[in-house]
Amino acid sequence: RQKIDRVLKEYLEQDKLHKYNLENRRKLLLYGESGTGKTMTAEILAQELNLPFIIVRMEKVVTKFMGETGLKLGKIFDTISQMPAVYLFDEFDAIGSQRGMDNEVGEQRRILNTFLQLLERDSSSSIIIAATNNIEALDKALFRRFDDAIEYKLPDRSEILSILKEVLCMTNDVDPYSLCDYFTGMSHAEIKIVCADAMKESILNDTSITNDMLKELITQRKMAHIK
Repeated sequence: RQKIDRVLKEYLEQDKLHKYNLENRRKLLLYGESGTGKTMTAEILAQELNLPFIIVRMEKVVTKFMGETGLKLGKIFDTISQMPAVYLFDEFDAIGSQRGMDNEVGEQRRILNTFLQLLERDSSSSIIIAATNNIEALDKALFRRFDDAIEYKLPDRSEILSILKEVLCMTNDVDPYSLCDYFTGMSHAEIKIVCADAMKESILNDTSITNDMLKELITQRKMAHIK
């Protein structure tokens, strides 16, 4: 929260920083488990700064044709410089994998080098965010190219309680404290999905939401992952 607030403050007061030849933070690396809020953070930054929000799907950018991915990246950074916005490079590990990995090919190395050069040269007023679920695969050279790196973790007990109290219609049949252990290991997004399923089941079957109902839905959600 403090890091995001700092990005917002520096962006809103960037003119003050520029007077002293200082640049505001605007190149961010977000990493961590899926469903923990990386995309949501990018959306909130765009809303707070009244900027358009644009998602760059990296799996759509990377192609098997030599040189084509580099050209696409060049066009994307041209747009970044011409149209101020919050740009989210999603599934960033598609191009950001370590240059020394055994399964790496020459073209992939060139793609990463091209991105690093474009990122380093960029002097636009856009905010550039790279998001990945697989931080171990990222090339270490990437970290010094970003102004800040923010880790996203699975919710702890207090955060699980906050989510349940926020999204669930609490009744006497629901004890959120006793449910925390069952939700442990699930992401914020998954917890919200289970709560939404419970509310839909309650509405459609005209029944109350109970601890047993939630436990059954949690089990179904976790079994889906195993399959």
